[in-house]
Amino acid sequence: MSGEAAPSGALQSYIDKWLAVQPQQRIALTFVDPRQYPGHIALAALEQELLAAAYGIREPQVAAAKLNWWAEELAGAAASGGRHPLTQVLFDDERAHSLPSERWLAPVLAAMAQLEQGTAADFSAQLVAATPLHGALAALETSWWYGEKAPFEQAARVATLSHLLHALLRLEEDAERDRLPLPMARLARYGLSRAQLHKASAEREDAIRAQLGDLCSAWRESVQLPGPLSVFRRLESRHGGRMALRAVKAADPLAALRKGQVRQGPSIAWQAWQAARAWHRAL
Repeated sequence: MSGEAAPSGALQSYIDKWLAVQPQQRIALTFVDPRQYPGHIALAALEQELLAAAYGIREPQVAAAKLNWWAEELAGAAASGGRHPLTQVLFDDERAHSLPSERWLAPVLAAMAQLEQGTAADFSAQLVAATPLHGALAALETSWWYGEKAPFEQAARVATLSHLLHALLRLEEDAERDRLPLPMARLARYGLSRAQLHKASAEREDAIRAQLGDLCSAWRESVQLPGPLSVFRRLESRHGGRMALRAVKAADPLAALRKGQVRQGPSIAWQAWQAARAWHRAL
């Protein structure tokens, strides 16, 4: 494997996009040196690229075209070495060739399958709907970090919960989309329409708080599931779980979430160190 050099400009732009969504991971890079583990960072950036296509593109046809390009890229990367900077880094590592092609394609196929999903009926249905994509990403990530036989149930669950938390952060921006961050039963319980999601109100804050309560409960239960977590996934989970706990107690839970999303400091460094320690112990 090569890769002792610093990331190229093209590669760095994708890493920067990942760090813009998860700024706390910049601290994790202290423990997962990009020069020593370029594939670990490239895989995290690839996940962000796929999620951006699945959730960030409003026109399903455009998103499908982008995901179809990724399907072709990942299907042929083992033979060609890849065309995309991220794929090239990943398939410069022998572990990429040790994973079955289905493992690489599964997240893209799951992303395409859920492009036109509507709003889920309730929180349980949200988990079920989001798990195929985020579970496939977690399976790929866990296999990369720990080997093909490592269980990934815990990684799949916390990846799904982190997605639902991030979706809640975009409640106002996504109020007109087919798939809302709050399930239909939650909207009905608090008498909320789409238009009312744009503005703060007692009903909206109560609905957000109820959603956060379900997320917190699911996060507590996730630790009982089998499987190791990557450094990035463990830090994402610890950070997200604490964000949800703080926000559920706040007078303005959405503002608390936004503040927590960019929080840095000694506690994040401590969590990143613990995540790296768990990684080395698992190996």
